[in-house]
Amino acid sequence: MGRKKRVTAKDVAQLAGVSRTTVSLVLNNAPNVHISPETRRRVLEAARQLNYHPHAAARSLVSQRSMTLGLVLCQSPEQVFADPFLPQVLQGINHVAQTAGYRILLETMSNPEDDGYTALALENRIDGFILSGPRSDDAALRALYEDGFPIVLLGRLPDVPIPFVDVDNVRAAHGAVSHLIRLGHTRIGMITNGPLHYTASADRLEGYRRALADHGLEYDDALVAFGAFREESGQAAMDRLLALDDPPTAVFAASDAIALGALVSLRRHGLRVPDDMALVGFDDIPLAAYVNPPLTTVRLPARQLGEEAARLLVALVEGRPVETTQILLETTLIVRESCGSHRDSGVR
Repeated sequence: MGRKKRVTAKDVAQLAGVSRTTVSLVLNNAPNVHISPETRRRVLEAARQLNYHPHAAARSLVSQRSMTLGLVLCQSPEQVFADPFLPQVLQGINHVAQTAGYRILLETMSNPEDDGYTALALENRIDGFILSGPRSDDAALRALYEDGFPIVLLGRLPDVPIPFVDVDNVRAAHGAVSHLIRLGHTRIGMITNGPLHYTASADRLEGYRRALADHGLEYDDALVAFGAFREESGQAAMDRLLALDDPPTAVFAASDAIALGALVSLRRHGLRVPDDMALVGFDDIPLAAYVNPPLTTVRLPARQLGEEAARLLVALVEGRPVETTQILLETTLIVRESCGSHRDSGVR
């Protein structure tokens, strides 16, 4: 006679018509979680019918604090370790977390699936997590938030009230492109920092488009190339723009890493910056001031982004009241030599 199949939380979830996260939170009687009475009733009835009892170790995961916070980076490990912006954000997160008595667990998750956040939340014993680089197509993240698990985004998702810390990417990109227009450029290219299902990438492209429209310039699809976070993608994207019959005279690169790759392409083509091509980046990584020529770029408050996200998450985990769960920080356009302002307009 074959052994009887063990009933799992997934079986309960399917019978009750809810997620595995909801099953775990209901059966473990998780505190500070808002689950409707009807949903709770369905889960308990499904568990009774299937004679399912959660493992004792699993019960402890939601009934006690682990004093560990997760940091989820929605990129591949290769992208994460090549990211020159991330260390400053990590410094801010780690400083606040350590001061509050929490440790940080780092996870990379380039293609999160339905059970990915559940496993992170329950199996790795974290009290909440910060997610950097939210994707607009991430249904699993939305479900976990709706189940009441503490989450803070570095970035934003449209039409989803998940707490976040971010900058106004549309406004910042608009300012960078408008600066190039004021310098006299009318054919301005853009290289995105990543695919457009990342909200920051989509927002920076929107800022570019709005700047053109506000100054009476026509948007041209041919002038937009797509990067993929790393320098080599910026180089390839600039190669494509330079291959146009009528290439741009200026380019807005939506991250400094992309801009550095673009610089390599320009040099390989024998072009000088800013004499032959003006260039503006985004992030103001430490290296931006030391490349040749020094890079004009949008400065993000990297360490402050990490600090504010960690403070907000700790407050949510501990159930303390917060003034707001939607924090927008200021950006600054740092004008250096790569856009030609020092020569053309006297702007510094």
